[in-house]
Amino acid sequence: MESYHVKNLQTHQHHEDQRLYRSLGSHSCLYLTRRENFSSQKVYKMDNVTGFSVVIVIQNMTNHSQLPEECSRNNVFKTVVFPVLYSLLFLLGLSLNSLALWVFFNIPSKSHFIIYLKNIVLADVLMTLTFPFKILSDSNLASMQLRVFVCQVSSVVFYLTMYISILFFGLISIDRCRKTLRPFAGTDPTRLTRRKFLSGAIWCFMFALGLPNMILTNQTPPSPHFKCSSLKSELGLKWHEVVNHVCQIIFWGTLATVVLCYILITKELYNSYTRAHSSQSGGAGPGARPKKGKVKGNVFLVLAVFFVCFVPFHFARVPYTISQTRDLFDCALKLFFFHLKESTLWLSALNSVLDPLIYFFLCKSFRRSLFSTLRLNPRLRQTLRMVRADRNTGSTPLGHPSAQ
Repeated sequence: MESYHVKNLQTHQHHEDQRLYRSLGSHSCLYLTRRENFSSQKVYKMDNVTGFSVVIVIQNMTNHSQLPEECSRNNVFKTVVFPVLYSLLFLLGLSLNSLALWVFFNIPSKSHFIIYLKNIVLADVLMTLTFPFKILSDSNLASMQLRVFVCQVSSVVFYLTMYISILFFGLISIDRCRKTLRPFAGTDPTRLTRRKFLSGAIWCFMFALGLPNMILTNQTPPSPHFKCSSLKSELGLKWHEVVNHVCQIIFWGTLATVVLCYILITKELYNSYTRAHSSQSGGAGPGARPKKGKVKGNVFLVLAVFFVCFVPFHFARVPYTISQTRDLFDCALKLFFFHLKESTLWLSALNSVLDPLIYFFLCKSFRRSLFSTLRLNPRLRQTLRMVRADRNTGSTPLGHPSAQ
């Protein structure tokens, strides 16, 4: 009975092949591809009848087949637009941060604020030095060995310096809050020493967190077109997941700290403005116009840079991670989340260019040392001071003297 069914099935297949062949006309051959889960290719070849032959190929097609052209990551955004944008950041960031690093060499660490700024400028210099490797890798100009280096070292340093900057932004927010609530509080040498040890501990912790990522990215590339995850060992993938969780805790914890500090700062600035307005109005004679209390808006520069550079990336990272770990989105939507992640990652890299604004507008010692380094004309210095005074860009939130 079984042989009868097999023979009948073969006869049916033969008739189907004959019917398909007669529909070909004068085509010499036809390759048909069907999406089936076969472990190997099966080829059926028909006999010559009129000088033509038909070859039907059933090819293995699985979910790991190549993406359509419109869904490939190797498009103009990844290979042209982002490399150009990172090139601009590299030129600006290297120039500004090199100058800032030189200026800070001439400034003694006499306040918490200056200690934190020196650590940020060092992190920005290291981050900027990783841009050329990312530019070459994204533009497909890098060799396989260089792309392995990007996965193993350059990308790790990029993210480490980002989260080091995030941590120091949190510490700066705490320092600005302390200066606002207690503007006349001094800084003793013991506290300065503690802040230096804290800064060193942050660097040691972050590099201890990232070093295994470098060491465990030690696998041979499976193909010329590989992902960084394919270079990690099994332990490396688990450690990478741990690092991601720790970095998420760092960001969201710092975000909560920054928001809380600036709520307190805003409240104190409002109370200060109200007190100044009330006292001036009460002591003024009839017909006199009360003077407005000066509110130093530059204190919010740290908040603005933090939200522009770091917040968008961490919000965009959530749907991107889901799209990479779960099969919930189609190809086009996955590509959209990838572009969104890369765009917000560029904003995070923009931090290396925006940080010098913080140095200039919030640190009086930095301005003095910068003017001295550039040997600016005294008249130009006076003009800059007048412009800053008109724009309410003093060295501290409430205009009190500080040790920075």
